[in-house]
Amino acid sequence: MKHSSSLLETRPVIVQTIMTTPTHYPIMVIGGAEDKVNGRSILTAFFESAGGKKAKIAIIPCASQEPSVVGDRYYQIFRDMGAQQIQILDIRAPQECDQSFWLNALNDCTGVFITGGDQQRLCDLIGGSKFVESLKERLHLGELMLAGTSAGAAIMGEKMIAAGSSGESPNRSLVDLTNGLSLIPELLVDQHFHNRNRMARLMSAIAAHPDKLGIGIDEDTCAAFENNFTFKVLGKGTITVIDPGEMLHTNYLESDDQSPLSLHKLTVHVLSQGDRYNYRQRCILAN
Repeated sequence: MKHSSSLLETRPVIVQTIMTTPTHYPIMVIGGAEDKVNGRSILTAFFESAGGKKAKIAIIPCASQEPSVVGDRYYQIFRDMGAQQIQILDIRAPQECDQSFWLNALNDCTGVFITGGDQQRLCDLIGGSKFVESLKERLHLGELMLAGTSAGAAIMGEKMIAAGSSGESPNRSLVDLTNGLSLIPELLVDQHFHNRNRMARLMSAIAAHPDKLGIGIDEDTCAAFENNFTFKVLGKGTITVIDPGEMLHTNYLESDDQSPLSLHKLTVHVLSQGDRYNYRQRCILAN
């Protein structure tokens, strides 16, 4: 199978740091509703990965219909943690993403946090922009780290679940698919996973794109990506991996929108706190 290029493929600047600092993760994909009040374990892992007390954090709240409110909430959290600098990049129109003001703000940070909301709105605002290309380049060079929660998680793959339903058998009408930002192209991410009964939705998405690996992330749970194409599970819930690599058959192309889908010989893993998975080799790693 030919794999798309991954932003985690070459990171000469920070490989040694990642190997020796267990809380340093280049990319964190969060299932939404992460703890913002008590232990804040996932947000703390982001804060430490971005540099701790030396962190310069950029918050991107534009997936939300209330970006000022959402942005301010995370601003207060990271200020309380002691970040050196925090900026809210409140982008309101696609053309703003090519302006030097926002590009300079991006270049002056060590960590980027993308909030929840509507992933289609987020992609419409920043997709295909100089802003996203600059973000990808700095990730590739190991100059910053990125976290996305809920909608900010959904946009990570080359293909994205834009919307859909739950509580039914897998079928074509259950999921609306479009292009994501291709930050980790191999993956197809769903969030609020078991909390909103989205197993059939993710299976339907994988039937449409069997070259991708399905990742369903529960609330207050995170896939914390390391180098060498691995991620570690952080948080209170689980991450469900749907691997169609050995799938023998699906009737996706022949079925109509409402007909149940067949998917023969899927491999499914359910991972919890501390489990590690190699998404390129598609295997669980020993702890």
